[in-house]
Amino acid sequence: MHSFHYGHDRLTPGIASELVSGKLKGILSSEVREKIRKNREVIESIVHHHDVVYGINTGFGPLCTTIISEEDTKKLQYNLLLSHSVGVGDPIPANISKLMLILKIHSLAYGFSGISENTLERIIWHIDHNVIPVVPSQGSVGASGDLAPLAHLFLPLIGMGKVQLKNEIKPAGDILQRHSLQPLELGPKEGLALINGTQFMAAHAIQFLDVFQNCLDNADIVAAINLEAMLGSIKTFDDDLHALRPYAGSRYVAQRMRTLIGQSEIVDSHRNCSRVQDPYSLRCIPQVHGASRNAYLHLKELVTTEINSVTDNPLIFRKDKTLSGGNFHGQLLALPLDYAALAASELGNIADRRIYLSLMDTIEGLPKLLMKKTGLNSGFMIPQYTTAALVSENKSLCFPASADSIPTSLGQEDHVSMGSISARKALQIAANLEKILGIELFCAAQGFDFRKPLKSGPLVNACHDHVRSVIPHIDCDVYLGDYIEKAVDLIRQKKLTGLTSALAEKTGLDFKNENHELFGIY
Repeated sequence: MHSFHYGHDRLTPGIASELVSGKLKGILSSEVREKIRKNREVIESIVHHHDVVYGINTGFGPLCTTIISEEDTKKLQYNLLLSHSVGVGDPIPANISKLMLILKIHSLAYGFSGISENTLERIIWHIDHNVIPVVPSQGSVGASGDLAPLAHLFLPLIGMGKVQLKNEIKPAGDILQRHSLQPLELGPKEGLALINGTQFMAAHAIQFLDVFQNCLDNADIVAAINLEAMLGSIKTFDDDLHALRPYAGSRYVAQRMRTLIGQSEIVDSHRNCSRVQDPYSLRCIPQVHGASRNAYLHLKELVTTEINSVTDNPLIFRKDKTLSGGNFHGQLLALPLDYAALAASELGNIADRRIYLSLMDTIEGLPKLLMKKTGLNSGFMIPQYTTAALVSENKSLCFPASADSIPTSLGQEDHVSMGSISARKALQIAANLEKILGIELFCAAQGFDFRKPLKSGPLVNACHDHVRSVIPHIDCDVYLGDYIEKAVDLIRQKKLTGLTSALAEKTGLDFKNENHELFGIY
């Protein structure tokens, strides 16, 4: 198994996901351990010599002028974890909690936070043994970082809180005892280093990027199937057109659409038709999908910077240089998360419009509601109601959380980011988007059937064949719920994206261009 060196190697959203899945193992190199030890010695020297440094021998927030005695500095850190563990709501998924652990170790391992080697080893133990702390989803205002979620994340270090192990939730103290481990006694500054930071926001952002990237790739594939079903024009994907407005996202989508529909008999069959222009939901696929891809790129760039940063406070450079600043403030993530959430919502919005268009009886060869015998049968009328509801729900979730700020900490923290809410909402929108794209796939496959015996290009044909291997053509009203769920699963499980990528390489119909690597998660 390959190793990732915390505090040394460059972390990306993709590498972070591999650390969560166990494909990579995170370790501390001897060089990093030495940095951590030297930084820890500075903390101990500050305490011993009674130098006054915020968070080491003072209270927190509005209590920053209260001096803490040397003998009470450890009790201060214990109290800090307890007093800040005030989150509420359903627990976040265990994989996101694990991501938080990984991101926090990487940040602390840079050696500016005063953390001890022993504490980092215990956190690594939790990751390696999949003993994942239970973290409530609500309670962070995104500055001073994600205080409440991070406090819950690290309660198990002191034998408190709950952990998830093999899908069971247990008291952390019981699990430590089972493994013959004692709760840690945190040293000066350690508790503050653990709970200051943006790891709740960043972990959610990484999960969002993974889901969003998959939706972006699937949106192109599903749109290509639907475009063929509706006899849409391929001319709008010409690179000469997009070179005159050369955004990375739109040019990449146009190229993907050309590749997906290349060698299509369906396209050849209507080259000389009388229809001059397609509706925007077909004609503007590169511009709309491309705009969402540009938002994805922006978020990925900023998240990659964030997860390779040190975001606690204060930061210890040397004995005569300790700086108290605002690296924990979530605004740098909150704004792009809100923007990317809007981009994901718009991807669902245009998909719903394509579904609606395909149900009309204005397109040659497509029956009204995608079924030949309607009246007695409602056909595919009602699935579009579901996408309309999901699109509307996503629109309501698009109000930017970062537009709000409520002062906390008796005014000491008088502007906060609300970035944790931005992050959670983005994931809700992405989950709805998966469902919208699944329903579009369900409808597009039905419409595509009416183009037989003509074929599209090999990539679209292969995708349609795969859909038909799990979902039949529908001739009369039946219970559609199970079929819709299967279509959504095809989106979530990356079946079509994997199929097209493998077939593209095999046939030489490659999606790759100069922007291809940009749109991955590495």
